Amino acid sequence: MGDEASGDLLRGTLDMLILKALEREAAHGYAVALWIQQRSDSVLRVEEGALYPALHRLELRGLVRASWGRSENNRRARFYALTAAGRRRLGAENDRWRLLSRAIDDVMEPR
Repeated sequence: MGDEASGDLLRGTLDMLILKALEREAAHGYAVALWIQQRSDSVLRVEEGALYPALHRLELRGLVRASWGRSENNRRARFYALTAAGRRRLGAENDRWRLLSRAIDDVMEPR
C-alpha cells in the first residue's frame, strides 16, 4: 500500500477493491494489484502481504474462485474470478461505499 493514510483506508476497503478489479474478467494477483494502482493514479498500492491473504479470504467466502493458468509472460499463475455471490457482494459494497463517502463529504465540507 502507499503511505500510512491510504493504508488505513485500504484495510477497510481492500475486499471491495479486489472484487471491483475482477468485475470484468479473471486476473492473477499481480494484475489485480496493478489495476488498483493504475485506476487510483498510484494513490493506492496494494502490497502482496495484504493482497494474497485477502484473495484467499474471498475464495474461502465463496466470493471468488481460483484456477491455475498462464500469465502474459507464460508463467504459471493463479487466476481469480468473481462468483455470482461475489457480484452480489460487490453491488452491496458499492452501495455502502457511496453512502459512506457522501456522509464523509458532508462532514468534511465547510458550512
